[in-house]
Amino acid sequence: MGAQGIPTHGIAMHGAPALPPDFDHYPYADPAAKKGGKLRVGLAGTFDSLNPFNLKSGSAVQGISGNVFQTLMARSQDEPFTLYGLIAQSIDVDPARAHVTFHLDPRARFSDGKPITAEDVLFSFDLLKNKGRPQQRIAYGLVKSVDAPDAHTVRFDLTGVGDRELPLILAIMPVLPKHATDVEKFADATLAKPIGSGPYVVQDAQAGARLLLRRNPDYWGADLPSQRGFYNFDEIDIQYFRDGNSLFEAFKAGLLDYRDETSTTRWATGYDFPALNEGRVVKETLKNDMPKGMEGFVFNTRRPLFQDIRLREALGMMFDFEWINANLYAGLYTRTKSFFDESELASTGRPASAAERKLLEPFPGAVREDILEGRWRPPANDGTGRDREMAKRALELLESAGYRIEGDALRKDGQPISFEIMVKDRNQERLALNYASSLKRIGVDARVRLVDEVQYQRRRQKFDFDMMIGQWIASASPGNEQRMRWGSASAAQEASFNLAGAASPAIDALIAALLAAESHDDFVTAVRAYDRVLLSGFYVVPLFHASEQWIAHSSDLIRPEPMPRYASPVFGPTLESWWRRDP
Repeated sequence: MGAQGIPTHGIAMHGAPALPPDFDHYPYADPAAKKGGKLRVGLAGTFDSLNPFNLKSGSAVQGISGNVFQTLMARSQDEPFTLYGLIAQSIDVDPARAHVTFHLDPRARFSDGKPITAEDVLFSFDLLKNKGRPQQRIAYGLVKSVDAPDAHTVRFDLTGVGDRELPLILAIMPVLPKHATDVEKFADATLAKPIGSGPYVVQDAQAGARLLLRRNPDYWGADLPSQRGFYNFDEIDIQYFRDGNSLFEAFKAGLLDYRDETSTTRWATGYDFPALNEGRVVKETLKNDMPKGMEGFVFNTRRPLFQDIRLREALGMMFDFEWINANLYAGLYTRTKSFFDESELASTGRPASAAERKLLEPFPGAVREDILEGRWRPPANDGTGRDREMAKRALELLESAGYRIEGDALRKDGQPISFEIMVKDRNQERLALNYASSLKRIGVDARVRLVDEVQYQRRRQKFDFDMMIGQWIASASPGNEQRMRWGSASAAQEASFNLAGAASPAIDALIAALLAAESHDDFVTAVRAYDRVLLSGFYVVPLFHASEQWIAHSSDLIRPEPMPRYASPVFGPTLESWWRRDP
């Protein structure tokens, strides 16, 4: 990143981009990859729109972003958050990141041959700011002003914002064609073939069933360093399946070329079919440096019952991961012990550094001693499904907080401890029923309630639940999204992702610290301290994760040996860096 007035080839969230200005290709791409052939992939679900950018994008087809529509700059999945030239061939940011200027590549074209100009960028910014997804509206709404000095230059004024991530958020803005976008109907679902600037065009689309992409032989950016070695298939056929079993059967029958497996049972026992046994299908396990994130039963601390941290910790002790993993998931999962597990950002297993302790110093008591020293782990049961020692430990903690077993119920001040666990599908229900059974052993009445999708979303958005399963996907560069997940302001903000209702000055201060960090070391320090505060709050009963990604694919497909370090999943649904052996 250069000083204002010196355009550079890339921008990193912290420090400098890893690749030099004259880099030839990304480390996980092979510029010698063969072009040609057809890729057939299957996805679960349905779609009714080819527009992935508006509020109805939940029903939009996958495979459009990146392939058809592209952004000002391209993200390298080999670095936590670094962008290199694409539609904008260079970027100019001042040290305070109060101004950012994008210099467009004069060669950039839409698929209909029309040049991409600053007018298209201004149009896209204004459209997405007013009619885009909520996170776009929020981020773009921070911009003080934007102007275009000439046809290939766009400047954003970010003075007073104090957000070092915002220039990168603007750099991953999709650029839409002003001449071919209907503003009035932008919010409507549509199957009209879109015009983008990417390597593919839409050949055919059948609502809920199929999307066929054809590689554009005139793609303007094919030789850019950030694009070299990618987008190698002549055609990509994306087929949709409403039923997961049907999708797997189609793969087994050779109708699909690639599969991401998410079922532990299927991975352990289902891959015994002729195509695999004969070598026409290959199974692989993949692993990279991406943080694994957190999924768990979350306590709604807006409820008076769950404001007692000792109760939350004791209830967490009763989740029997060891029995559940062995009996329900073929032993393939790993217990989650950090909000950024299996990465350098995780605090568990590491004593807090002097720099972390300094950040935490204004908040005495915000981090428990065993978490500060890195010794804490989620409690481990003996795997029998009836660990008496763990139940004893939980009851001792509860008794110290004034809870007593009276009859067969746990009570405090005569009131029984009773709550509802809201779930949305049979998989969640099975897990919650097992947990409720364990809680019953210490006199806690946890009732599991399965609700339909509409009711589930309404209750989640209004925080109308006692406990539910929450998921916090981690990135290698956590940023502004943390405010909506854990910041005090979001606790009362309807539809935020602050499911727990956390409102802590320590959390707010550490989110501010990670957003203000200028060096990688300062960033890691802030995130680890933040992780310790979240763990110390016992807002969540941690569940588990797969340490590896499970894939199966046709033996005719080849991928580069180096894999991206920070991609999740490791490869996108259309395998941008892969190619076919004999097109």
